[in-house]
Amino acid sequence: MSWVADLGGALLGTLRDVAPIAVILAFFQLAVLRRPLPNPRRILLGTLWVMVGMSLFLVGLEQALFPLGRTMAAQLTDPRLLGGEAAAWWRYWPVYAFAAAIGFATTLAEPALLAVAIKAREVSGGAVGVTGLRVAVALGVAAGLAVGTLRIVTGTPLHHYIIAGYIVVVVQTLYAPRMIVPLAYDSGGVTTSTVTVPLVAALGLGLASNVPGRSPLLDGFGLIAFASLFPMITVMGYAQLSAWRARGRGPGRS
Repeated sequence: MSWVADLGGALLGTLRDVAPIAVILAFFQLAVLRRPLPNPRRILLGTLWVMVGMSLFLVGLEQALFPLGRTMAAQLTDPRLLGGEAAAWWRYWPVYAFAAAIGFATTLAEPALLAVAIKAREVSGGAVGVTGLRVAVALGVAAGLAVGTLRIVTGTPLHHYIIAGYIVVVVQTLYAPRMIVPLAYDSGGVTTSTVTVPLVAALGLGLASNVPGRSPLLDGFGLIAFASLFPMITVMGYAQLSAWRARGRGPGRS
């Protein structure tokens, strides 16, 4: 019955984390705005659901996603799969392929991204498609995680990749359609949400623990930075490609 103790501990931890937020909201509502809470029973019930949901999610992370990420990293870096203990970086191609595939799949399943995509379609009058935006972000996360795992395997400095990536983002910002730039920047943050982050973090730490010569502390983190950076590039690239195709279908072309 260890899961009962885990769930109880998660509930207490969630209560401790949520309490300051509730105090701030109540203070501004009652002391600053001086208005009663609308539908207090509904708000209390919703807060209870949030706490229960977050607690179950945290227990699920420990029971499933974190062990799964560590296990996959260990299996993909098994010397028998790689052809030896000191395998060359290119022999780790199953790791890169898995990171890209799992990044693409988890991003498509990310509820925060779906919500942002629907809002973007509404405010753009349909100019930004839900599926197109989700696929563009998912492709960015897939590319980012593939490059991020390559960095862990090779042990090259993280800041080289990040600086180069943001140079690309700055250049794209100058030429991308203005309406897509803020959305592209937000797309980087949307990917660091409930589904993607736990699995990516577990994969990075597991990979750094199993690749010879790598440190989980120095090399295991940073994948989430790649998962945030590359979607900005792909979303602005998607908008630039769409604008280029629209110009090609302009009235001057047959």
